[in-house]
Amino acid sequence: MRRRFRVLVVDDQPEALEMLQILLTAEGFDVVTAWDALSGLRAAYQAHPDVILLDVMMPNVDGFEACRRLREMTDAPIIFVTAKGTIEDVVRGFSMGADDYVVKPFDRFELVSRLMACLRRASERADEGVEILFPAASVMLDCGRHELVIDNRTVYLTPKEFEVLRLLIRHAGKVLSADAILAQVWGPERIGEPDLVKQYIYRLRRKVEPNPRSPRYIHTVRGGGYYFDAEDLL
Repeated sequence: MRRRFRVLVVDDQPEALEMLQILLTAEGFDVVTAWDALSGLRAAYQAHPDVILLDVMMPNVDGFEACRRLREMTDAPIIFVTAKGTIEDVVRGFSMGADDYVVKPFDRFELVSRLMACLRRASERADEGVEILFPAASVMLDCGRHELVIDNRTVYLTPKEFEVLRLLIRHAGKVLSADAILAQVWGPERIGEPDLVKQYIYRLRRKVEPNPRSPRYIHTVRGGGYYFDAEDLL
């Protein structure tokens, strides 16, 4: 018998809130609802949801800011469910700590599939424990703190920046395609969105590289993908 997961849905549109509650209840989830960001924060604190669905366009405090605040109190997966669907919106959502981003209108089966995938990945991360990676003498990635120490600099990473960099470091020297990165970090539902990976490589280079225009660590292979070069660091 499958465990009943608790889902918190935050949306200021009553129709959307009711529709998601009906859909998720029918799929076997316990559903808690909130009608704006502040009530959503209170509900997250009180209900301890397993996963959170969050709209962006809400009065007073928008979903992006709500996501940032939620990340300070919970590690539960956060999925944006919103009509704002530009690549800039998606990247901003992930940078605030979201685990996935679904654009309205959506297919109900896709939403449930993504929700379950986020729960599965969260469970796998919890089983991994704390890990520290040393791809080279001058580089340390602290997976518990989401910190990179490189050339005696400490670099703080957002959740998705950390996951992309950890994947590249774990496969140092090996070229990973954009689809491979999407599948491992965001899930197979995101395959075919290379611009999302490109944006994160750009962000990581700005944080990690001494000269982002001439990368020393994170390299691009045209038509192939990206790789982390540990050899340059020895």
